Amino acid sequence: MNYRRSSVPAAFLFTVAILALGYAAFGIWTALVFTSGFMGGFLLWMLVHTTVPFEAIRVPFWIAFALFLLHRVEEKVYGFFDRLASITGTPVPEIDSVPVILLILLSVGAWLAVPALVKRGYAFGYYLAWTFFAAMGITELAHFALPLFEDQPYDYFPGMASVVVLAPCAWWGMYRLSRSNGPTF
Repeated sequence: MNYRRSSVPAAFLFTVAILALGYAAFGIWTALVFTSGFMGGFLLWMLVHTTVPFEAIRVPFWIAFALFLLHRVEEKVYGFFDRLASITGTPVPEIDSVPVILLILLSVGAWLAVPALVKRGYAFGYYLAWTFFAAMGITELAHFALPLFEDQPYDYFPGMASVVVLAPCAWWGMYRLSRSNGPTF
């Protein structure tokens, strides 16, 4: 348990760094949406003390990661960031801006490290797994709330279609991650 406790400051600082980069890149409103995934993942990690083998989360993790990539394509093709900018009043950041590059490298890069870290039993790896599943299963649900902030009838919002399968896959991952005895299905 001391080993896990020693990872708490690093996990908290990582969470704060992601939220700060989200704020720098997209403004306060988008950073607050990010909070549900990263702070939510941090809190879930703190509350759910399990260390399942990676095999327990392997299938939902890789399916969710593939769906996340598909989701990003859907957002790009249908202009998610332009619509988000019209709601928040914050301009769309350049893809090559320092905050965006760092945000992608830290979040997606860290999530890609989940298999190796969890396989080795590192507490920080479990924290990252929780942030990934919380971001995909909680934060991405914002796609269903965002149309409520537009001055038009409720309609499709870019990214909404892929979230219909992405979020339940992430919930499956959270369920599997929370099982102390490994997977049940």
